[in-house]
Amino acid sequence: MISDFRQAWNDQKIEILIGNLLRIGVIISAALVFCGAVIYLGRHGMELTNYNAFRGEPSGYRTFSGIIGQVLHSRGRGIIQLGLVLLIATPVVRVAFSIWGFLAERDRMYAAFTTLVLIILLYSLVGSS
Repeated sequence: MISDFRQAWNDQKIEILIGNLLRIGVIISAALVFCGAVIYLGRHGMELTNYNAFRGEPSGYRTFSGIIGQVLHSRGRGIIQLGLVLLIATPVVRVAFSIWGFLAERDRMYAAFTTLVLIILLYSLVGSS
């Protein structure tokens, strides 16, 4: 049973799954950014831009819960922001999936190094502020 599991998850199958994961993540995030841009430009495309005054990102777009709230209200900038968050999360999920792949192959050394990489990535995204 265990040997069947190890044969089912060889390097080539794991690489194909990781490649598909990256491809699907990028396609979904690009589609979200595109849909958000269409909505945003449809509502604000004819507005004049004032380059003399700098206005930072509104607070509703700075947190994940704020972004979800904006998406639920069908706001274009919120959908764009969600697409960008997904684009950033795609390689992080890839690293997490790699840990699972290394553990499935019983390669503990690579699983340990990849876990360290995941910890560093998560710290740089969440814990550094």
